[in-house]
Amino acid sequence: MFRSSDRQNKPQEQKFQMNRRKFLKAGVASALTAGMVGAMRTLPVSAAEAVASTGSSGSVNGARSKLHPKVDYGGASVRFVENNDQWLGTSQIVGTVNRTHEAEQGFNLALRGKLSSEAQVAMYHYNFVMKHPFDGALGIFSNYVSAENIVGGTPNQEKLPIPDPEQMSQNIKDTAYFLRADEVGIGKMPEYAYYSHKAPFSHEELIRDDISHSTPVTEKLPYVIVVMVDQHLETMLASTGYDGISSAQSMRGYHATAVISVILAQYIRNLGYNARAHHFANYAAAMPPVTIAAGLGELSRTGDCTVHPRLGYRHKVAAVTTDLPLLPDKPIDFGLQDFCRVCKKCADNCPSEAITHDTDMVEYNGYLRWNSDMKKCAEFRLTNSEGSSCGRCMKVCPWNSKEESWFHSAGIWIGSKGETSSRLLKQIDDMFGYGDEIIEKYKWWLEWPERYTLPKHL
Repeated sequence: MFRSSDRQNKPQEQKFQMNRRKFLKAGVASALTAGMVGAMRTLPVSAAEAVASTGSSGSVNGARSKLHPKVDYGGASVRFVENNDQWLGTSQIVGTVNRTHEAEQGFNLALRGKLSSEAQVAMYHYNFVMKHPFDGALGIFSNYVSAENIVGGTPNQEKLPIPDPEQMSQNIKDTAYFLRADEVGIGKMPEYAYYSHKAPFSHEELIRDDISHSTPVTEKLPYVIVVMVDQHLETMLASTGYDGISSAQSMRGYHATAVISVILAQYIRNLGYNARAHHFANYAAAMPPVTIAAGLGELSRTGDCTVHPRLGYRHKVAAVTTDLPLLPDKPIDFGLQDFCRVCKKCADNCPSEAITHDTDMVEYNGYLRWNSDMKKCAEFRLTNSEGSSCGRCMKVCPWNSKEESWFHSAGIWIGSKGETSSRLLKQIDDMFGYGDEIIEKYKWWLEWPERYTLPKHL
């Protein structure tokens, strides 16, 4: 586990790690490459295929975008899988998956006093004061995108004909990319992804733990469009993962996807079809299952968080549910669950010890997942006295801590080939110190540590 108190020991630790920048720039990678090639020869396809990979896949999932005709999977070997009664992508369904109440989510539990009293105070300040001044600057925009007549509304009475769902899907993907999404996918909407109820909008009611005014979610639409935004690689490389910029990284991604989703939803309503945006300021559905359904990730060791093959945890998403005729993508399998089974770097480095070290998944609400503790995670993110929130798992995950290069693409390709090759990628990742380094030249934000310790009472 890595805490700020450990930072004084980092220089001593770093001397045992290779400097990968000098290593790659000097062109002396041949020794390690030879080892990688030797390992690759034991795998199903040739080493040359992996080393030559540009991080783009020639395969097309659903409709092909004109603006992004090649899907960028970061070098991972990806196959398309199913969304059915037994599986959502690579997540196995073993019973009835019950829809959850939005008030049972981590931050809402904190506001209701279901975690510690410190977390309840911290959640109040997280919403109304903001620990870092930049968080507050980003937070002011949530009111502009959260209104019910912004996320939803009545479609145009004139329903325009959509003779080709594949062409319409291509258009939706291109529209999302035009609006500056980094990735976009279309899925069959899993009914259990909808919340059973939306939490009361009033924070005062939640503080009193009064959820009697919760609104039932009755919508049932067949398709979901998911838009994804990168949280920014260089900022993450300069961060510890839980310092002053952590929350702002999330908020920027949330706002960007929210804006895209409300524009997409209104566009679809203008075509005469039902559409509802779901984003950080007004969800009626949980994002992990729709992200999986839209072919943008797999469930990870952290419980209900998804990892993308190129961006890892370094993303935020919003969604649009709709009855617009579309060609859905399939969920993807890039070997993440085999990798998570052997890696455990997020668990080793979690400041709250919320992420399990268990090898095997367990049943949770009708599906299998790793038994990580969402409540511990929420508690730490709110009460963190060394920064604003936390993204330490994002920082250390081997799937998203890399600058773009052939070497990293080849490594990711290795990591998507089963447990044996996953161990090799983990060893390479550790040898080069990924996740532990802080690249000062990329640090652009300011810290105000006096804001990070919160008062004890509301």
